[in-house]
Amino acid sequence: MEIPTKPPTFVTMKRTKFYDFQAFLLMVVCDSLILELLLGVTCANAQQLNIEQARKIFALPVECIRVEFPNKPGETLGKPEDLKRPAELRPIFYGCFDWHSCVHGYWSIVKLMKEYPALDSCGKVRALLNAAITDDNLAVEQRFFEDYNNRNFERTYGWAWFLTLQKELYTWDDPDAQRWYHILKPLEDLLTAKYEAYLPKLMYPLREGMHGNSAFSLSLAIDYARAMDNCQFESAITEHAKRLYLNDKNAPLAYEPSGSDFLSPCLEEALLMSKTLDKDEYRGWLESFLPELFDSAFRLAPGIVSDRSDGHLVHLDGLNFSRAACLYGIAAKLPVCSHLKAIAEEHLNYSIHNITGEDDYMGSHWLGTFALWALSCRDRSPSF
Repeated sequence: MEIPTKPPTFVTMKRTKFYDFQAFLLMVVCDSLILELLLGVTCANAQQLNIEQARKIFALPVECIRVEFPNKPGETLGKPEDLKRPAELRPIFYGCFDWHSCVHGYWSIVKLMKEYPALDSCGKVRALLNAAITDDNLAVEQRFFEDYNNRNFERTYGWAWFLTLQKELYTWDDPDAQRWYHILKPLEDLLTAKYEAYLPKLMYPLREGMHGNSAFSLSLAIDYARAMDNCQFESAITEHAKRLYLNDKNAPLAYEPSGSDFLSPCLEEALLMSKTLDKDEYRGWLESFLPELFDSAFRLAPGIVSDRSDGHLVHLDGLNFSRAACLYGIAAKLPVCSHLKAIAEEHLNYSIHNITGEDDYMGSHWLGTFALWALSCRDRSPSF
């Protein structure tokens, strides 16, 4: 059964006496979502992270992590000799258009190799990572982040994705993965220290729908901290997440999205708080923050992409994936909100078919990661 592309309309009926439930069903013209509720039908179009889907996503970062140009470097030049090619400044993470996309491209590769070893049965991708992740290359990357002019480079979006990559490597029982993890660990330690030092200085959260969004990065970071059993970092994230967001009420979800969002400020905050509050506290907080999510008739239309060759407009495909991830996470925390899963599926289905190698580079260099992230969150959600 397909999820409708437009919000369903409930049929108004005249009062009629019905003598049995079957007669009722035969006489009512129901939309597909009502039938799903009454008959217990599950969504037949639900996306699965299987080998076929994994292969499509895997091909995208494998193709671009060594593609140096086009490139959006993003660094600050302090002197003439700082003007260098991306591969000279950042010899591991120079591909995929920008540093953070290359980092989460590595994450996608590692996660999929870990779960589907057959994707690299010939070992070519493993050899590619072995050639890139070396002590010498890491030393160059580290010096860049230690440079005074670039001390805040990729704060905190790129930092959080790097920590997510490290989490994936650390939890993979594989000799190469463990070697890569230990090579990259000095940068992990540096970025974790930077993050901890930054949080007390952040007086107000960044609520944008793009890279600067505080909640998205904190959500990735707390997952990392827990996986690594880094209690100090986890405590700092929890403390400052509550300081920044606990008193928020009546989020303006109706104002979303902006034209180039790939994150939902409201839903990312709701997902983060699901990770920092216990179930009862979270329900009370969410009822004040986004009360509409508890209404089983709640609808949220996917973001519409008008031009996938436009690097900003194609962000809305990413928004659909990140919204799906948030909705799965919220529903997992609060079963009373399980109706949000159908909305997540609608968002996922809208954009998942655009993940192809033929797509414009403005989308293909990063969207595979967001599709994988949404599918991974879906697989962790109960009842799927």
